[in-house]
Amino acid sequence: MGWVIPVIILAIIVIVLLRCVRIVPQADAWVLERLGRYQKTWEAGIHFRIPIIERVVRKISLKEQVADFEPQPVITKDNVTMMVDSVVFFKIFDPRLFAYGVERPIAAIENLSATTLRNIIGSMDLDSTLTGREAINGEITKTLDEATDPWGIRITRVEVKNIAPPRSITEAMERQMKAEREKREAILRSEGEKQAAILSAQGEKEAAILRAEAVKQKMIREAEGEAQALLAVQQANADAIRLLNEAMPSDKVLALKSLEALEKVADGKATKLIIPSNLQNLAGTVASIQELLSGSGS
Repeated sequence: MGWVIPVIILAIIVIVLLRCVRIVPQADAWVLERLGRYQKTWEAGIHFRIPIIERVVRKISLKEQVADFEPQPVITKDNVTMMVDSVVFFKIFDPRLFAYGVERPIAAIENLSATTLRNIIGSMDLDSTLTGREAINGEITKTLDEATDPWGIRITRVEVKNIAPPRSITEAMERQMKAEREKREAILRSEGEKQAAILSAQGEKEAAILRAEAVKQKMIREAEGEAQALLAVQQANADAIRLLNEAMPSDKVLALKSLEALEKVADGKATKLIIPSNLQNLAGTVASIQELLSGSGS
């Protein structure tokens, strides 16, 4: 039985040695102290520590982390109190500074974020606060990143999540928005009516122009018809007179042809278009021809 004690001692030594071998996961960092003093920072991989003398005091994640802070009251430049909450994204770039730089780093970031947010919004009025989130986010990020460098923390992004004005301010904004929408509606309606009136007037104008053009074309065509008819009558009149002038008293056949031409000229439809002086000449000529014919017949 004398071998039992050495076996137990050996097992204890093996267990202690195994516990001294530590494996650090990826994206983690462990802070190691030796006799209460900072010794080194273990990165990802396998490491060995001296029992009793060395110990791991802090296990730190190097991943980007998110801190969502509760809403807090802030006062704008125009004395409007509202509740604002923010979200902070950060990474630890120096585990040693993070472990020894500040007590409760997350609480420190929250308080620093609150005071910075109050300072920034306190210099802005309500309208600028509601519409200037990008500017607020950028200013908070810059201020927090500078302040947290000694703590081994890098602020990558800050987002103002919600801005909640008082109920009275919200109701006033709703009334203002409603009035603005009604104003835009009235403007659009008046613009529509204006365009409709303009289009209607343009249509009436174009219709009147077309009607006037049609009347003009009709009058032109009627005038052209009357002119052509007048020219035709004048041409017939001239032909009849020429035939009568050329006829000899002894030539009965030619006289008859002239008489027939005169009868055509003196027709009812064309009589009104013959010049009065020509009618007198034609009447005298017709009488002469009739006397000539009656004398020849006897």
